[in-house]
Amino acid sequence: MKKYLVYLTATFFLLFGFSGVASANTYEVKKGDTLYNIAKKHNVTVNQITTWNNLKSPAIKPKQVLTVSASQIQAKPAQVKGAYKTITIKASAYSADCKGCSGITSTGLNLKKNPSLKVISVDPKLIPLGTKVYVDGYGYAIAADKGSAIKGNKIDVFMPSKKHALNWGIKTVNVRIYY
Repeated sequence: MKKYLVYLTATFFLLFGFSGVASANTYEVKKGDTLYNIAKKHNVTVNQITTWNNLKSPAIKPKQVLTVSASQIQAKPAQVKGAYKTITIKASAYSADCKGCSGITSTGLNLKKNPSLKVISVDPKLIPLGTKVYVDGYGYAIAADKGSAIKGNKIDVFMPSKKHALNWGIKTVNVRIYY
């Protein structure tokens, strides 16, 4: 039995390598793949994959690793490095917890199915969609939505419930925008 387990373990490492199996949140592009096929396979949109991976064109290459899940895009302190600029902005809050709200952001994230996501709604002329940010009092987030009332120096922070959104109110906050 021990020989069989050793054989199975050795076979596994030879087949999949020592670096481990790719996360369920990522996908390694294979020859012949298209963004459309990858999106369909992972039940997401091409726009989501494009935004999450900062793709400038639909061209992809074999062995390229793509983020294919919203859970991968939650900005965390260790993930956000590099240059940033800080702006002072008015921040209100919103929720997908309302009658008639689809809960789907402009970039295709489903906030009703993922209420723990840290998302802000922005004016894309000021903060481009897909940008990682840090909002004082809210934390690290991704600019993944835009709203008709969000123009210029305003943002909306996503809250998991209407009660949380009302508790946030309207604040003036500093926002670090990462490049």
